[in-house]
Amino acid sequence: MDDIDTSGHKRRGFASMSPEKRRQMASMGGKAVPKEKRAYARDPNLASRSGKKGGAAIRVVTYKSRSDML
Repeated sequence: MDDIDTSGHKRRGFASMSPEKRRQMASMGGKAVPKEKRAYARDPNLASRSGKKGGAAIRVVTYKSRSDML
């Protein structure tokens, strides 16, 4: 695989890897930690609180950005 893309820039990260290597690395992500050791799998309340907290942070940024545009 060529390290330079069509616009003349050097490829980095996943773009520089062969499709086989990308597939191999992507398949490792789901196997990194056993299900019983994942925090959210053991505590649904923790997952719920974290999701709400993340959603609230996004809403604040979105609303702030929109008010700046007005």
